[in-house]
Amino acid sequence: MQGELKLIGEYGLRNKHELWRQETLLSKFRSIARTLIGETSEERKKMEDELLARLKKLGILDEMAVLDNVLDLTIEDFLERRFQTIVFRKGLAKTMQQSRQLIGHGHITIGNRRVTTPGYIVAKAEDSQIIYTPKSSIANPAHPLRQTVAVAPAAETASGRSRSEGEE
Repeated sequence: MQGELKLIGEYGLRNKHELWRQETLLSKFRSIARTLIGETSEERKKMEDELLARLKKLGILDEMAVLDNVLDLTIEDFLERRFQTIVFRKGLAKTMQQSRQLIGHGHITIGNRRVTTPGYIVAKAEDSQIIYTPKSSIANPAHPLRQTVAVAPAAETASGRSRSEGEE
């Protein structure tokens, strides 16, 4: 239970249900992989290719991954591909909670699509298309929110340097 609460806090999830949904997705992929490992090579080839292609398209596995890598996946691999997490990691929001709010209010788009679901699993090809919605007031670089988001990484870097200098 402590591990669940830690993940909920770290990834800005609303409740345990969101975590359990990702755990179920992970469980399904791993179950398919275990089933395929037990099959003969002719029977499993097509399904194995489909499973690996889907996970590679989502960016959960790298291009050189094999079926055994599916069994090594963790819940964090799936949580890192959520829209909310990617928006935060790209620096479009200051916190995970703010990322969730911006997505829910429609201030972030993927290409030309407005996605308002923080739990949407972003495909690898969509990573570079995540931007502020052009019609949103936040799209203006002079918006106060953009100013605080732009300043935040610089402040973290400065505080990180002072901590490391103090430790030496």
